[in-house]
Amino acid sequence: MKKMHASTIYLTMGALKAFANATMFTTYALYYVSGLGLSPFQLVLVGTFLELTILLLEIPTGVVADTYSRRLSLIIGVFILGFAYMIEGSVPFISEMVFHGALSLFVGVVIAEVIRGVGETFLSGASQAWLADEVGVDKMGEVLLKESQVNQVAGIMGVVASVGLSTLALHLPFLMGGIMYVSLGVLLVLFMPEQNFSRASLTENFSVRETLTTFKSGLTVVRGTPILVGFLVMSLFIGSGSEGFDRLWEAHLITSFTFLEISNLSAPVWFGIISIVANICCFFTAWIARKTLTFDQESKVAKYMAIFTGLRLLCIISFSLAGSFEFALVSFILLSMTGTITGPLYDTWINQNINGKVRATVLSMSSQMNALGQTIGGPIVGAASSRYSLRFGLSLAAFIQLPILIIYLHAIRKKKQIETPTEISVDPS
Repeated sequence: MKKMHASTIYLTMGALKAFANATMFTTYALYYVSGLGLSPFQLVLVGTFLELTILLLEIPTGVVADTYSRRLSLIIGVFILGFAYMIEGSVPFISEMVFHGALSLFVGVVIAEVIRGVGETFLSGASQAWLADEVGVDKMGEVLLKESQVNQVAGIMGVVASVGLSTLALHLPFLMGGIMYVSLGVLLVLFMPEQNFSRASLTENFSVRETLTTFKSGLTVVRGTPILVGFLVMSLFIGSGSEGFDRLWEAHLITSFTFLEISNLSAPVWFGIISIVANICCFFTAWIARKTLTFDQESKVAKYMAIFTGLRLLCIISFSLAGSFEFALVSFILLSMTGTITGPLYDTWINQNINGKVRATVLSMSSQMNALGQTIGGPIVGAASSRYSLRFGLSLAAFIQLPILIIYLHAIRKKKQIETPTEISVDPS
């Protein structure tokens, strides 16, 4: 069967994932709280188990992608995620019909999230590494921005599907999302190419020694490249700040403002509207970025990252300290727009500095540091929010990420020193 072009399959994969994720996660909090009755502490523990799974398995699965096949790693990850989400949507049924109530709903969700974590690790390093192999690093930035644009449209459709399905039954979005992931896995098996990946020889293909060699090579590359060490440090701080914000921004809107009381719209509809507006704005942001930003020079990408990272942190602080719902909403939408740009820029910049043979391994190291940051930073921001206020906790999430901006500025300065030729004085005599 004829394979699709690499960029086409990547955009298709991104769109289906965006649609499925929006379908599941727009109203997932209502399913967890109202449908399953999870407490705030249990909600935090669910996220902790997910991140610990990712923390433990990121590097091994990244090594698999570098040693055996990135296509295979992606397909395995997509199928695992599909089954995990279907289990998560079936937790009440499994608990009652299979275990006759002996399995608590909380434990059922944790099991599903641990399985999800395994699937996420197979995807994280392999997807970008596969794209870089098939289209080239120089073309990655444009493809990633186009993917971001396509994902916004798919996300809007997913939000609508989520609101509609959750009004019928709160577990339906997860079931539908799982089915879509399994369907995506079948699509990848049939149409996903892999033409530029150099795998080990058949005699070495399933050798533990070959796997360990790939891991050691990736570690050596990181240790010998200061900028890659900087990437890992940035991933740590990104995870530390993002986890707390991602789990608390909805609670901030609900508890700090009275928009739900002054309207006849339900919470799912309100958050659906917010997601749709944000996705529309992000779509046009990605379109403008594709037309105006260039990715051919590493120094330019670093400058873009510094600018948009600074804007993103300002948006988090303004959202946290907003005195009105309208100002908070504008801040959140601007934050989403900057994230639409910083994601592809970060992915492009890190891939420009990684050797292709260990790309998935190094990317998995980055994802592992992100997971470690989320595991550490999430509880810190959560504790600060409980001890003081949500405003304080969300602001802390921004300040935790300040070192990221410092690293970008340092990288720009070092790049200028390398690119600026040293003047040599010549004695005229």
